[in-house]
Amino acid sequence: MISYAPLWYTMDRKSVTPYALRYKHNIGGGTIQRLKKNETVSTNTLDMLCKILDCPLSDVAEYIPDTKAGE
Repeated sequence: MISYAPLWYTMDRKSVTPYALRYKHNIGGGTIQRLKKNETVSTNTLDMLCKILDCPLSDVAEYIPDTKAGE
């Protein structure tokens, strides 16, 4: 699973709000909602977020392995 939890910490650290992403940087409202729900977004979106926040991808998303029942 891909988690966007690091994104929210990075945005807070850099004082960037979801409002700024939407209206200053033209990130769609639907995309912001998908990020909040850890749903899929395009690599173009991830690239834009890294440019906007001037950070590496690891400050935007992280991989969390799925756990299988019984493990």
